[in-house]
Amino acid sequence: MNAITIALSKGRIFEETLPLLAAAGVVPSENPEQSRKLIIGTNRPDVRVVIVRASDVPTYVQYGAADLGIAGKDVLLEHGGTGLYQPLDLKIAKCRLCVAAPVGFDYAAAVRRGARLRIATKYIQTAREHFAAKGVHVDLIKLYGSMELAPLAGLADAIVDLVSSGGTLKANNLVEVEEIMQISSRLVVNQASLKIKHDLLQPVIDSFAGAVQ
Repeated sequence: MNAITIALSKGRIFEETLPLLAAAGVVPSENPEQSRKLIIGTNRPDVRVVIVRASDVPTYVQYGAADLGIAGKDVLLEHGGTGLYQPLDLKIAKCRLCVAAPVGFDYAAAVRRGARLRIATKYIQTAREHFAAKGVHVDLIKLYGSMELAPLAGLADAIVDLVSSGGTLKANNLVEVEEIMQISSRLVVNQASLKIKHDLLQPVIDSFAGAVQ
């Protein structure tokens, strides 16, 4: 039997995807926050959900281990989107990718005088393109978590990170100095799956599109 596998990550994306899945008639049998299972069944025998790290969603879809996935634009830009069809901006898990610096650090002046800045981020690719386009010289330092610590500990002058409310920045005496782009989550589809399982996948894609409208 042909079946569909959907790659999702825990947390906000999973929560905000539930209404879209419901619109497609799909209800996961367990909540990944409470379950230890990484493959979760649904009310439909032909649909299952795999729970992966957010940054791994495009890779699972690219290689066909999942037919569909939901990933933030930030993750897709870093991944490069190779071999992925991206039919829909789902307009969920919205936030923005920003440059943030310690309160009192004159970022604009540093950029104007051509200072070489040390920037901590996990979004190396996107940050590199952003600063190159502005002609700003940067040394990029790849970190995997707690970006806010880098300027406090003297590791970096500024960070590039996702911001939704700005509460974490404020708590760590950082301030947003530049917005790079608005971020939301996208539906990504394996191109081969779309051909082979078209009759199964297209109704799901159409339901998502209808729910987003």
